Amino acid sequence: SYSFTEKKRIRKSFAKRERVQEVPYLLAMQLESYKAFLQADIPADKRTSDGLESTFSSIFPIVSHSGNARLDYVSYQLGAEPFDVKECQQRGLTYAAPLRVKVRLTIMDKEASKPTVKEVKEQEVYMGELPLMTENGSFVINGTERVIVSQLHRSPGVFFEHDRGKTHSSDYLYFRIDRRRKMPVTILLKALGYTAEQILATYNDTDTFHIGPKGVEFELVADRLRGEVAKFDITDAAGNVLVAKDKRITVKHIRDIEKAGVTKITVPTDFILGRAILSNIVDTETGEVVATANDEVTETLLEKLIEAK
Repeated sequence: SYSFTEKKRIRKSFAKRERVQEVPYLLAMQLESYKAFLQADIPADKRTSDGLESTFSSIFPIVSHSGNARLDYVSYQLGAEPFDVKECQQRGLTYAAPLRVKVRLTIMDKEASKPTVKEVKEQEVYMGELPLMTENGSFVINGTERVIVSQLHRSPGVFFEHDRGKTHSSDYLYFRIDRRRKMPVTILLKALGYTAEQILATYNDTDTFHIGPKGVEFELVADRLRGEVAKFDITDAAGNVLVAKDKRITVKHIRDIEKAGVTKITVPTDFILGRAILSNIVDTETGEVVATANDEVTETLLEKLIEAK
């Protein structure tokens, strides 16, 4: 279309437009948040359980070890700031107000037969200076104006790093936190809630032994014997030697053991020495705990186990 006065096209400019929305007061969040944290202008009996009020309520009451004295929180009060913002900047001071907390001390009569209150005292205690926020949402610390900037940091979590095949001389497994000294990995597992029994059962193969008047019987698990060197003769029920002592157990030996139906064999007592106990062993007659989980089987402990049986 053309204009009525001149034969020119009507031009429309989109470079400017009317304000659609007012810019909000960007400092309102910081100012209102810190005001709600202090609740300085609210009477003590009308304060909500937020900010300083919540902090003091979570700390108190404090009870003495004997239980004869108890310290309760009553209220807190912020005093007037001694200097304004300009004076603090000029003098190199912190713009702050004194914080006083009213506490109640209750003393019980320890000589009475029933709990009886002997004395109650209330007193205001000076807790220190609490920095105040300026109207600009900043703080004045030692004469310098500073602001708190919210930042998001990625949580490091747990990282597993390969050590290029390095092994410890004693074949132990360790872990480090923030490049500090190494600690046994069992400490980490226990911190995560694992018990000694759970750790042993999860990360170790278990062998079952039966201790009785005839000696120590060992439950054979044929599949796990492959490649092992027999520390004693493995015989069947008739006394025939299936695997001779000091012989490496092969697949053929395992087939012979399974064919003969051998599930338990009597072993010498020194075969069980040095092993770790999986779970607590309790004497069924007396209820006494003879051995606890992760205890090493020694000659002394083995004698106790035989006596307990």
